Amino acid sequence: MRSIVFAAVLMAATPALAQETAPPPPPATDTAAAEAAIEARAEAFEGRIRQMGEEMGAAITAAGPDRAKRAADLDAIQARYQPEADAFASELEAFVGPQLAALPADQQAGARTGFEAGMAQIRGLPAMVRAQAEQSADAPPAPTPPTPGQ
Repeated sequence: MRSIVFAAVLMAATPALAQETAPPPPPATDTAAAEAAIEARAEAFEGRIRQMGEEMGAAITAAGPDRAKRAADLDAIQARYQPEADAFASELEAFVGPQLAALPADQQAGARTGFEAGMAQIRGLPAMVRAQAEQSADAPPAPTPPTPGQ
């Protein structure tokens, strides 16, 4: 998969999914179409997460030293993007859920645990991006290297 988000989410479940001994998958065209659709959705979601980060950076800059304005603006941005993260995680659950259910019982628990951790990460992306933006804004400026001859 080309999508970083989609690949990262599935990595936890990949070992178990690779060992799958379930009945044959649906016809290749159905599987390929579904995979292409979820991959396109993942790429669009990645773009939205980048956009959210840019919006948060701009809000921090615009708020300047006003911490209350910064918090309010970041709350609004995070609230606007949270439903998208939740919806994307739900789409992935619908896509991968049947694959997990088809695993042998001894593999399901581990695969499901890893997959659920990935879904929690996706749902937590708006908060994580916010934390990173705030951390970057609050970090002391990097020291300026001395100029030659000083």
